[in-house]
Amino acid sequence: MIKTHGYAAQSATTAPAPFDYEHRSPGPKDVHITVDFCGICHSDIHQARNEWGNAIYPMVPGHEVLGTVKAIGSEVTKFKVGDLAAIGCMVDSCRVCESCKAGEEQYCNNQATVFTYNSRDKQGNLTFGGYGNNIVADESFVLKVPANLDPAATAPLLCAGITTYSPLKHWNAGPGKKVGVVGLGGLGHMALKFSHAFGAHTVQFTTSASKVEDAKKLGADEVILTKEEGWAAKHAGSFDLIIDCVSADHDVNSYLNLLKRDGVLCTVGAPEDPIKIAAFSILGRKTLTGSMIGGIAETQEMLDFCSKHNIVSDIEMASFDKLEEVWDRVVKGDVKYRFVLDLKTLN
Repeated sequence: MIKTHGYAAQSATTAPAPFDYEHRSPGPKDVHITVDFCGICHSDIHQARNEWGNAIYPMVPGHEVLGTVKAIGSEVTKFKVGDLAAIGCMVDSCRVCESCKAGEEQYCNNQATVFTYNSRDKQGNLTFGGYGNNIVADESFVLKVPANLDPAATAPLLCAGITTYSPLKHWNAGPGKKVGVVGLGGLGHMALKFSHAFGAHTVQFTTSASKVEDAKKLGADEVILTKEEGWAAKHAGSFDLIIDCVSADHDVNSYLNLLKRDGVLCTVGAPEDPIKIAAFSILGRKTLTGSMIGGIAETQEMLDFCSKHNIVSDIEMASFDKLEEVWDRVVKGDVKYRFVLDLKTLN
């Protein structure tokens, strides 16, 4: 077993604190990674505070994991010791169902996706994430990190990146398409970068005038302030695709009305309350749908795309001694645009 030190939540009402635990020693197909950086996702907070009702304690969060390969199993072919490697939101699946065979392990038909933390592996052992100095996973769920990308700023691509890349790719964002991005936060700034890189005419929606210039720098062709009077009327029926990245409760009907016939509104945020839809908002064969991360092959494709287009997340570095403060800032949206934990600060 590999002795590991990290931070864990012991209950929904206690702050993460130092915690010692063990990972399995590498099996024949396993990769042992010494964690260098781990992105902080709002999901970490939802899970640790049991806001989604499925928490398993003790919980070591973190599913935007990037580090250095320390050891490999005897049958590993993709990695060698010393390589940079990454792990995203999942570390296994059933591998035999239709979805898994199609490379869509996140949608495993047998509901056997093993998530990087707050999950149980096939042996029933609790999984622990990147808020610790070691992690072990099967090489099939470990990703290669392009050498030209800043490692710390690459970490959030493992969740925020693929969560927005996947729907943009699936619904063919590109030249000749008008794509909207709702919300300029951890998810939204990545959707904006990707849509721009795909070549779509990209429009950022925001409630904050202070984010207009940021949005333009990140690739927006237009920025629409949704607090202005009559903002929606002039854009009605003009969008092919809108990616809704807002996790707070908000009215999606205004955005549905902006879609063309056969247009798509894809939500990737996770509002706490159910979304309310007016029947007339979806007339015109408009589609309201959702998406979650991407399969392993698509995540590697996304990282390679980022390498080609020099795309990483805009980040602020964080330390473990400030973790509670950082989490509070994430909840308030007070970050541009993603926090990343430096594992050198782990004591």
